[in-house]
Amino acid sequence: MVPCYESISGSCRRELLTFSIRFPMYMFMVLAILVTVCGNLLVITSIAHFKQLHTSTNYLILSLAVCDFLLGGFIMPCSAIRSVEGCWYLGDFFCKIHTSTDIMLSTASIFHLSFISIDRYFAVCQPLRYRTKITPVTILIMIIISWVVPGIFAFGMVFLDLSIKGIEDFYYEQVDCVGGCFVIFSKASGVVTSMISFFIPGFIMLGIYLKVYLVARKQARSIKDVFHQFHTDTGISR
Repeated sequence: MVPCYESISGSCRRELLTFSIRFPMYMFMVLAILVTVCGNLLVITSIAHFKQLHTSTNYLILSLAVCDFLLGGFIMPCSAIRSVEGCWYLGDFFCKIHTSTDIMLSTASIFHLSFISIDRYFAVCQPLRYRTKITPVTILIMIIISWVVPGIFAFGMVFLDLSIKGIEDFYYEQVDCVGGCFVIFSKASGVVTSMISFFIPGFIMLGIYLKVYLVARKQARSIKDVFHQFHTDTGISR
């Protein structure tokens, strides 16, 4: 174990990895970053360029792609270096910016997916009411909520130290050190974060897509019965 900063008291200590371990790790992470950035950039360019793709669902997908593009282009590289090197060399303030943005973009992604599921619900289950329910204003509100709510939540949790509420002594005495960038949650903040960032939007998506599946299966059976009755009445063999 070696310190991140040899000349600074209270420096974090890290395990010095050999080149044979670090090189494959960097290669894998660079590949993951390139796939994430290029894939989402392709989606952004396609939807922005082709007018026939300017639909309500695709605007949500465009916003989701921007979110994931930022995650891959700005968050993943810093996280990759920290994971391989074992230290954070960009300072405490940028650590908070990085952590807040990471939580915000991750939460925003699942918010977008939840709203896309709502859009698909009206398209499949209530197609006659789709255009009156899913209007451009509705889509704009969905996109704003998907960015603003995760942003307020993430930056508030980190910059107001709400994530370590109740365990401040443990964090500053046992965890905090120079050259580290740690994401620590108390039990209460961990539960709140999990509910807002994953469980609530996740259960919404699960419930909606289950309903969509049941309605789609019912419609498929109805169509099959209509064709079967048609062939029976006309005597046409299939």
